[in-house]
Parts: sequence; C-alpha cells; structure tokens
Amino acid sequence: MRLSAQTLLAAALLLPAAVSAHAQDWAKTRLNASPRHTEIVTLTHGDRSLKAFVVYPEVKNKATVVVLIHEIFGLSDWAKEMADELAAAGYIVVAPDLLSGAGPNGAGSEAFPTPQQAMPAVSALNADQVTADLDAAADYGKTIPSSNGKTVVAGFCWGGGKSFAFATHRKDLSAAFVFYGPGPADVSTISAPVYGFYAGNDARIGATVPATTEAMKAAHKKFEPVTYDGAGHGFMRAGEDPTNTVEANKTARTEAFARLTKLLKEIDTTKHTAAVTHHRSKNRTHNAKTPEIDCHDLPAMHASM
Repeated sequence: MRLSAQTLLAAALLLPAAVSAHAQDWAKTRLNASPRHTEIVTLTHGDRSLKAFVVYPEVKNKATVVVLIHEIFGLSDWAKEMADELAAAGYIVVAPDLLSGAGPNGAGSEAFPTPQQAMPAVSALNADQVTADLDAAADYGKTIPSSNGKTVVAGFCWGGGKSFAFATHRKDLSAAFVFYGPGPADVSTISAPVYGFYAGNDARIGATVPATTEAMKAAHKKFEPVTYDGAGHGFMRAGEDPTNTVEANKTARTEAFARLTKLLKEIDTTKHTAAVTHHRSKNRTHNAKTPEIDCHDLPAMHASM
C-alpha cells in the first residue's frame, strides 16, 4: 500500500508530539518505584490556593526543607523525580505547582498534554503571584514537624532565575541554588549565599554570569558559580534522561548533584557568612518586580533536549 505525500507529512508532524508526550516516562517510572512518602498538599495565600508536591526523607533526625522551583515545563514528572532524589539525600522537599489554576479547565501542570505545552503558561505567570506562591511553600515548610527550621530554595531553568529572584525577597533562606538561570537586576537585598550551576554550552545564560558575579561582589554578597564544560542548558534533566547522547550532560549532572548535596550538608552544620565571589569552571572534556532575563526560548530548549 502506498501512502500519499499528505499522509506522510501528517505523520511526520505528529511524531514529535507523540515522542514529547512520553519524553519523561523514565522519570515517572523512577518516581513510582520510590519508597519515600509523598503528599499533594494545598497551600493558600490571600484568595489563592495552589498545589504542592511534598517528599519526605527516610531519616532519624529533623531535616532542612528545600523549596524546589520547576522548569518552564511546569511541575513535570522530572521535577517530581528531582524532588524525590533530594529527599533520598536526606531533605524534605516542597515543590509548588506554580501553574495551579493556570492549566486547562482551571487545573495545573498535570492538565497539559505535554510539558512543552505548559511553556507559554509558565512564561505568562505574574511575578508577584510567583513570589507569593513561593512564600506560601516556604511558610508551609516551616510548619512541618520534622523540619529543622532551615529553608533553602533550588530552581532549574526558568526556576533558576526565580530562585535567584526569591533570594532578593526572602530573608530567612539559608541558601539559594540557581541552575542555569539568570540573576536579577538588583542584588542588594540578598542575604543568603547563592550557588550557581551553569552549562558550558549555554552562552545565552552563561553570558550573563560575569555581570552577575560583579554585581554580587560589589554588593558584598556570596555568589559561587560553577560552569560545567560541554554541558547544555537543562543538563540536570538531560543528564539522567536515557535518551541523552551528550556525555558531558551526564557528567555535569553527576558532579552538580554531588556539589548540591555537599553544600546542603554544610548548611545543616554551619552558618553562612558573607564572602567575595569567585567563579570556577569544571574542565571535564520580596522584589518580585525586579526585571529578569527570560530563561527560556523554545529553539534553545529543543536544542538541548
């Protein structure tokens, strides 16, 4: 049977959507196999309510709370799986669905057929609302009986920029972890140390790091960015995706996660102090209105997937 050119074209156009729909099945499979306790809780502030995914570690002592900010794809299966991995390392994770109420039929991230289809909705989120949502997540973490009272924020991609911005607003953070996200225009109100994780093959974001470093240094804020050579934007997700073909993404993901957990352990036992900034390269080959650089554009994201 011969297929018409129109039929072949239609099939070709539909194939990427079909692949994208199952692109994170591997993350969902790992999450479903996790032995850790998870909950979906409702957070409120003002007249708004939002959902959050909460994961608890299996530990004897009280733990630091990590507020995890998702990528531009919303609270995807990978974001939840990342939260679970942090819980496996010994931390309580509160991951708010910042798309709560913004999805089809008033739902959240889960209502979008594919993570890619959530991108415009995330880009359109109101900055004040995002900050208030993150405050609600951090406040909720403080009420968890097994919390040790310390809170950090960690964001990826779009969430990386939001993590940096949240540090300009929230004064009780023990640290902010920024994964390939741009810095805010005004860093003067930051009180927590900021740790950056950047991709060597991500000039769109990497080009902003020197100016951010200088701004943080001038403001006498602690900023420690590390660039992982050869890796692309989104390497924390791409580096554990079984379909990844870039070895540098896998290497960067392994090293960055080890660095993240090491820093978290240090936070558990020491107090942070202000320090000058420095920038290393891994050679292995509430001011919500602060203007921010858009962390994502569609072509760049697809190039790194």
